[in-house]
Parts: sequence; C-alpha cells; structure tokens
Amino acid sequence: MTAQRQRVQKIMAQAGIASRRQCEELIRQGRVSVNGGVVALGAKADSLKDVILVDGAPITRSLEKIYIVVNKPDGVLSTNRAEKGDKRPTIRELVDVPGRLFTIGRLDANSEGLMVLTNDGQLANRITHPRYEHTKTYKVTVKGKLSKQAIESWERGVWLDDSRTAACSVSVLQSSKRSTILRLVMVEGRKRQIRRIAASLGHPVIRLVRTHIGRLGLGTLRKGAWYQLDDDEVGAMLKPAPELEQIRRKRRERKQKTKK
Repeated sequence: MTAQRQRVQKIMAQAGIASRRQCEELIRQGRVSVNGGVVALGAKADSLKDVILVDGAPITRSLEKIYIVVNKPDGVLSTNRAEKGDKRPTIRELVDVPGRLFTIGRLDANSEGLMVLTNDGQLANRITHPRYEHTKTYKVTVKGKLSKQAIESWERGVWLDDSRTAACSVSVLQSSKRSTILRLVMVEGRKRQIRRIAASLGHPVIRLVRTHIGRLGLGTLRKGAWYQLDDDEVGAMLKPAPELEQIRRKRRERKQKTKK
C-alpha cells in the first residue's frame, strides 16, 4: 500500500481513541508520540508504517466497532480511571473487554443507570454534542410535591452558569407530599444539571436513574451488568425519544417570547 499521511488526531479518532477534538487535547498535553518522539498538534503520520502511542500504548485501527451498555450502580465513577487517591470503582472496571473504550454520556457518582462504552469516537461525539439533539431520559425522584409552575419553569429552562438550560420535557409519574417521581427527557447534559436545577426549584434529588439513551432502554439489565449491543439496539440508541418534538416546540415558544 502507498503511504497515507494524515494528521495524527484524525488517525487517532478513526482508531476509536476519542473524538477529534478530544484527540487534539491529548496531543496538546504531550501524551502522543510517533516513532518515539512526542508530537505537536498538526503533525502527520502514516498509520500503516508509523508507531503511534497514546500514554505509551500503541493505537490500532479497529475494524469492528463495539457498543456496550452498562447499568451503572450508585457510587461508581463514570471515568475510565479514578483520580489519584480516589478508591471508588470506575465504570471501566465493570467491563471485562480489552482495548480503549470511552463513555457516551457520563453520570455523576451518585447517579445510576444506563451508560454506553464504545471504541467509536465519532459516533460518541455525535450523540453527546447538544447540537445533534440526541435525547437522554431519566427517572428522577425529588423531595416534595412539584407545583405546575415549577415543572413549567424546568421545561422552559433555568439559568445555570450565566446561561439558560435547554428546553426539556418533564412529566410526573407519581406524586405525594413527601416526594415526586419524574420522567425527564433532555437534549443537553451539563455537569450535575438535573441535581442543580431540582435544588434551585426547592426540590432536591433523592434518586436519579438514566433509563434511556435515544430509545435504547435498560430493560431488565441488573446493576453492574453489561452486554454488547447488536445493530438494532445501536439503531434504537440513535433514534430520539418521542418527546423531542415537544422539546423543539417549547424551544420555539421560548424564542418567540424573547423577541417580544
């Protein structure tokens, strides 16, 4: 074969290391070398001839893309590796599959439910980036009984970190004076967003479980268990929840009110 020199970050993304942008950051951090020398952003290589290492480990072109669903238990970190001194288990430790995998949609340590690990960096980036409007669905238990006004405020979006959260869908599954169980469908995922919004509305989260990514659900998968998705299940993951049209409508309504 003739030499095919490409930018190193593109080769890394094609190999399933991470998204292109994340691969660029790895290069900036000095964690990528080609033929023994650390490379700078913009460097090119031939994936068929050159030895490309990330954190000292060689990358390989993976012809087979794998997608693994995991039911994350409470107390497990969503990262591949815990920070120094953190003894909590990680999601990667639950999955006995060799190779480099990264997550589609993280959950904070105290949250539970559906996560997907994959070596397909491009698809993972597409699902997690807000502009593609891929839905994630949660079953959220909060303290107290939410008023209609609180639900409407949550759905329209509230101010966090100097910007307003995206419109979402909030429906009540069960309610009492002590607690309310919600079905929440979102197209964005800021850090601890659900917990922060619930607290700002005066209804702190008691339990948070992600039930779906797109239309891929947990089903009967027990906590801590995992399995590899088939093509139909990957297709379900890419298909948005029915509430997406409702979310888009709320976003349009919000824009119209802003213009007035």
